[in-house]
Amino acid sequence: MRYFFSGHVFRRMAERGFSPDVIKSVIENGDVIKEYPDDTPYSSRLILGYDGMRPVHVVSAYNPADDTEYVITVYEPDAERWTDDFTERRN
Repeated sequence: MRYFFSGHVFRRMAERGFSPDVIKSVIENGDVIKEYPDDTPYSSRLILGYDGMRPVHVVSAYNPADDTEYVITVYEPDAERWTDDFTERRN
């Protein structure tokens, strides 16, 4: 599988202190906590993983036609906006 990181994603990763290896690990080993089947051009999903003890959310989309994972954005979920396990937004 190939990974595609846009310029936007690289800026966000740098601002937030995430490396490409961390993002790849989250995609490969994390838990899908939400799916967005109607996104275009490919359905996407929100994946939760960890960089050590630091929670990481990755939004990405996979295109099986070219075996490429398109990384859309990455961020550390805010504990005030997410449940304690970072899987659901608080109301």
